Amino acid sequence: RYRLLTRVLRDVSKQDTAVTVLGSILDLPVVIAPTAQHSLAHDDGERATAKAAAALNVGMVVSSWASCSIEDISDAAPVGVRWFHLTLQKDVARNKALLARAEKAGCTAVVLTVDQPVARRTCIEYRNEFLVGSDTMFCPFNSCYNSHHNFMVPILENPITWGDVVWTKTNTSLPVVLKGILSAEDAEEAVRRGVDAICVSNHGGRQLDGLDVLPDVVRVVGGRLEVYMDGGVRTGADILKALALGAKCVFVGRPVLWALAYQGEDGVRQALQVLNDELRVAMAHTG
Repeated sequence: RYRLLTRVLRDVSKQDTAVTVLGSILDLPVVIAPTAQHSLAHDDGERATAKAAAALNVGMVVSSWASCSIEDISDAAPVGVRWFHLTLQKDVARNKALLARAEKAGCTAVVLTVDQPVARRTCIEYRNEFLVGSDTMFCPFNSCYNSHHNFMVPILENPITWGDVVWTKTNTSLPVVLKGILSAEDAEEAVRRGVDAICVSNHGGRQLDGLDVLPDVVRVVGGRLEVYMDGGVRTGADILKALALGAKCVFVGRPVLWALAYQGEDGVRQALQVLNDELRVAMAHTG
């Protein structure tokens, strides 16, 4: 529903798509969202994704449900901006160990999923009856399950509360990003709790719908923390709309997986380059 306004007769010969997020400079205001099991799309899995992200200097959030360990991903792409996605578990010691491993592997932020008060499967997931292979490894948990849902439900800490946010901040020296904020009220509480950034996200459409809250969140935050947006970003124009509504950068999920399935690392590079080219065109046409 949002439309960009065309402005003409302006000198747009110099364009700068770089942005600084949590102290790191990205050449494109894009962070690859935490998505599970990249090895289902390509044999090289998250290693290929990380290489492509580093090559174009965009961020990447390594999922708790990755098919490669955080150490293997870091070895495959030693340079690059990488954050670690944490889904809190009932096992406190394991949570602490994951945070320590992420920091040791060179991750520079922790992205905490906060929008799953209950375990939920959508109608689409029931219809698809999707099962991974029985030998599929969920790293970094070192466990094999053929159902992501059956593996996840018994071990997750549900529901998590603001106390868990405080616990996370207490147990890591890295900046903490809350992924899944969808109200101005929760954004204000995030500021009060000392969070470093929030991502306005509906969990890839799995949780309650609606991302029109972004301007309200940006307004109530008032620059006191960074705001990102996740969900439905498919083009460079989408990126520019999110930036115009106040986001510092966007998270991109499915297009990266599609590109990975298409041609591995080269496919992801191509997809990111397309977003970069489209963003520059949109910037030029809006003056």
